[in-house]
Parts: sequence; C-alpha cells; structure tokens
Amino acid sequence: MINLTFDVSWKLPYSLCPSFPCPLRPVVLAESLYSSLHCSRYGNGPAPFSDIGKRAKDLLTKDYTYDHKFTFSVPSSTGMGLTATGVKRDQIFVGDISTLYKSGNTTVDVKVDTYSNVCTKVTLNDILPSTKAAFSFDIPDHKSGKLDVQYLHNHAAINSSIGLNPAPLLEVAAALGNKDLFIGGEIGFDTASASFTKHNGGIGFNKTDFSVALILMDKGQTLKASYIHTVNPLNGTEVAAEMTHRFSNYENSFTIGSSHTVDPCTTIKTRFSDNGKVAMLCQREWRPKSLITVSAEYDSKAVNAAPKLGLALALKP
Repeated sequence: MINLTFDVSWKLPYSLCPSFPCPLRPVVLAESLYSSLHCSRYGNGPAPFSDIGKRAKDLLTKDYTYDHKFTFSVPSSTGMGLTATGVKRDQIFVGDISTLYKSGNTTVDVKVDTYSNVCTKVTLNDILPSTKAAFSFDIPDHKSGKLDVQYLHNHAAINSSIGLNPAPLLEVAAALGNKDLFIGGEIGFDTASASFTKHNGGIGFNKTDFSVALILMDKGQTLKASYIHTVNPLNGTEVAAEMTHRFSNYENSFTIGSSHTVDPCTTIKTRFSDNGKVAMLCQREWRPKSLITVSAEYDSKAVNAAPKLGLALALKP
C-alpha cells in the first residue's frame, strides 16, 4: 500500500519561505489545520469511529521506526502507480512491490511480498450516494476474502466489514454527530464461535487548535484518554498526551510527546513514556516529496541494552 505519509505534500507560495528551496510540507501544521482537512474528507459530518483519538496517536507514534526502511514510489499520469518497499529487521530483509491503478470511480491495488503472497484490493467509490465498497483477498489464503462498505452522512459515518467465507467475522462501526463532536462504537462478531470479539465505544471533540478523545476498549476493560494541543501554529509546535487505565489490575500508563517544525523542510518529534522509554525523531524533506527519517529510542530501565536506531528513506521522482 502507498504510504500517505510520504506521498501527501502541500505546496505554499515560495514567497512564504524564500530561504528554502523545497515546498513547505507541514507535518504538524497539517494537524493544526484539522478543520479544513476534515471538511474536505468528510464534509460537515463526523469522522469514522477509527479516527477518534487519531490526531494524538499520530503525533506519538507515526513515522517512528527502528529498522532500516526504504520506499520508492513512481506515480503516473495514466492512473498507474508503482511502489517498492524494503525493510531490514536485524539480519532479515523483507519487501514488497505494489501497483495502484485508478480509472474513474474504481481503484485496484495489488501487492506482492517476498513470501510470494499476493494481496489484492478493489475499491468502488460512489456506488451509491456517499457510499464506497472495497473487496479484498489474498493468494494463496482462500479464506481471506473480505467486503468493506463505508457510508458517510452529514450526521453519521458507518463502516461495516464481513469475511467472505463459511464462518465469517462481522464487524460494524458507527459514529454520530458532526465534525466537531461525535460519539461512536464498534462491535465484532465471530459466527464460528457465536461470540463477540470486540465491543468498544468512544467520544471525540475536535477543534482547530486542540482535540480530546475518550475511548472504552478491550470489551470495557480499558479506558484510554488522549489530548493534543497546538501551542504555536506558526512554527508547528504541538504537544500530546495519552493515558490508559486498566480496570482489571488498576494499572495506569501514560505517554507524552511533542512535535516542532524547525524549518519548512524539517520536523522534530519527541516522546516519553512512564515505562522509562524516551524516543526522538527527525524528519527532513531533502527534495520535494522525498523524505529521510532518523528515529532513536532509549530504555532507561534497560541499562545494558543499546539504544534502538532506525532509518527510513522515501523517494518519489
């Protein structure tokens, strides 16, 4: 699949940053302009249930990698795109090649990995008003077929999924409200065992400069709260916090982080967790739409363990 983190960029007039030859790619500023982005994707309606708490989660986890990763994307004006990805974990190298073809309202995505698995996904947009459907399957796994349907309305966002096999897994998620305040839930039902695999609920409140989310997950056993705030939209400084409480053992955990745009082409992120792990990320757009990301993590409780280091390089002509 094409990594949108590497492919989506905004170009502002060069007069806004004349000292930098590259276009402004505001990783953090994009989050502070959430309202305009949200309206373009979902209109005035709520985002899907899976987007509750997404802003804080992205700041705390997105782009952090402790492997060696390489991504090469070749877009095409004819509707055909090609992406090659390689990841080295310890002494093991894995990779995949994916193609994306768009024609009208139809998108076909085919990915082949180093284990000869072929993943195919066909998406049909606007098959009905405000509705899209996606059919996916893997080869040689003949039980992997799945049908996903999404419906977006001014006051509701509904996602459903069903496995295409004799004992399918059914999943439904819904969110009600508007672009600023919405509440939702999701359930999963395994027809093979006639049991619920999940039932979660949450509420989200989003404004241009901050976002708050509260999610009851793990079948009601875990409560997660997250908050993200734009401190300075001019230089893209944001802070975020996430706290988790587990009712089963009364255990609490938290993670705090920050993101700062040093210049129009460089972003620095930091993260600290209550388990003693400290992480830092530096991402540089050294040419338009081509990124290099360096990540590091140190576990203060594992004094004999070496810090984790990661390097990700994304190229797009």
